[in-house]
Amino acid sequence: MKFFLLHILALFLLVSCSSKHQIVYLKDIEKEEANSWVDFSSIKNKIEIGDILKIDVVSVVPEASKPYNKRMSYNLNQYDKELLKLDGYLVDEKLKINFPLLGKIDVKGLNEEQLEIKIKNLLNDGNHLSNPTITVRRINNKFTVLGEVRNPGTFSYYEKNINILQALGYAGDLTIDGKRKDITLIRETNNVIKAYNLELTKSDFLTSPLYYIKNNDILIINPTFNKVKSAGFIGSPSSVASIASLLLSITLLITNN
Repeated sequence: MKFFLLHILALFLLVSCSSKHQIVYLKDIEKEEANSWVDFSSIKNKIEIGDILKIDVVSVVPEASKPYNKRMSYNLNQYDKELLKLDGYLVDEKLKINFPLLGKIDVKGLNEEQLEIKIKNLLNDGNHLSNPTITVRRINNKFTVLGEVRNPGTFSYYEKNINILQALGYAGDLTIDGKRKDITLIRETNNVIKAYNLELTKSDFLTSPLYYIKNNDILIINPTFNKVKSAGFIGSPSSVASIASLLLSITLLITNN
């Protein structure tokens, strides 16, 4: 009888006293601090395989630059992002793009600003155009925000750079139950996935390479203790009292037997 009651007690405790591990993302992942990075050059995102680049070439003589631009048949202010991608240049598996008249251009290790300079030099040195203005923009940037925000999801953006705070703004900001001292950033660099810890209550992250969002970043906002408790995963005072009462009853039964 005693063993039966002990088994019942153990089962009850397992069912009723679940922990926050059941609702927190990637609780077991090892995270690094934001200030553990020292290579600040990585703030400006390097161009990667699968990126789609929109490249505009402007010269003093507009007619001369036309062959170097893909023609748009719609208003850029009211574009459909899928249509916009048709006007872009896909970075292939060899980190190259196929550019009009210039052919294959190697973009390995370059960010958007560096590619602008490279294309400008190629056009100048090859006597294609005289001192053209080049604008390069990645048009398939996206990031994901999960957890305690008002509008979780995956978001696309077309700016050259957006920061962590702007990314959270896309998701409607943290709810009151979002843990501001323990935000997880999942980032893939050179085929290596790492997790980093961010604390919004301190200004340290403003000077960190993590301050700027990188394509395919994932932000996870964990719930506060009060949110976990209110969700029923950690017992309220009344449920704790009920468990204590049950424990006392079972103890008395075991003792009397």
